[in-house]
Amino acid sequence: MTDKALRLGTRRSKLAMAQSGQVADAVSRVTGRPVELVEITTYGDVSREALAQIGGTGVFVTALRDALVRGEVDFAVHSLKDLPTTQPEELALAAVPVREDPRDVIVARDALKFTDLPRGARIGTGSPRRMAQLNAYARTHGLDIETVAIRGNVDTRIGYVHEGRLDAVVLAAAGLNRIGRTDEVTDFLSVDTVLPAPGQGALAIECAASDADLVAALGELDDPHTRAAVTAERSLLAALEAGCSAPVGALADLLTDGPVIKEMRLRGVVGTTDGSRMVQQSTTGSVPLTHDGAMALGRELATEMLAQGAAGLMGERAH
Repeated sequence: MTDKALRLGTRRSKLAMAQSGQVADAVSRVTGRPVELVEITTYGDVSREALAQIGGTGVFVTALRDALVRGEVDFAVHSLKDLPTTQPEELALAAVPVREDPRDVIVARDALKFTDLPRGARIGTGSPRRMAQLNAYARTHGLDIETVAIRGNVDTRIGYVHEGRLDAVVLAAAGLNRIGRTDEVTDFLSVDTVLPAPGQGALAIECAASDADLVAALGELDDPHTRAAVTAERSLLAALEAGCSAPVGALADLLTDGPVIKEMRLRGVVGTTDGSRMVQQSTTGSVPLTHDGAMALGRELATEMLAQGAAGLMGERAH
């Protein structure tokens, strides 16, 4: 093995740099090689349009993948939920490390919990998935909230609350954990209230499929249970023919009996952003031991959801 530095392609945001730095340290440990971060600006970073408008799918990923294909970087780190569901043949998803907390969280004024927000509370999020589920929960529990579409990094979003422009914002627990800001969370949203985005909390480490040595080295960081779970979630998303900006939530979790893992449960939800119509289903099966088995679990649940009318609730199809 050479001691030449490996080049890790990363987005420039504070969160991306933090999670890439953590991966860089782990890759250095398994390869014995130094890792240098190469900052790359993606379309999603410079565009001010709402993610739902620019398509969502791949806007944070394409520039990193182009750099990989051109050989400008050796590997790249993505938030797995940003990856399009189809994997390019020339790139290998070499590792999916152990997943962080997949939940969504609230950062609210006066340290309020979601259910304690005042009537008419304005809650900011850029995600149609979060809007749909928060509005559905509010409808069924007699809460009066208004969801407000926002963009921006963590500082910008939390700033809206501190400035009094919003009563609360919704963020991913994993991101705040990775940048050391969990202490600002005022409420962790149970996955029974809001199902996360498919793959939320997980990272994807990608490199050229032709670099067998690097694929094998990065594979040391792979967590098979996390990979099986996110594969099932993304298979559901793909079978619903939805992009990563669609109002789809999914979570595969392991059902355990003490130390013994018994089964995997996959839950999915899709709904209109006003929360008036929701399709929510779950399926439970043996823990998939293969990629194909995890894919099948996702497709099976998608079929059930489509039979319940899920297709009519997603994005453009609803109009």
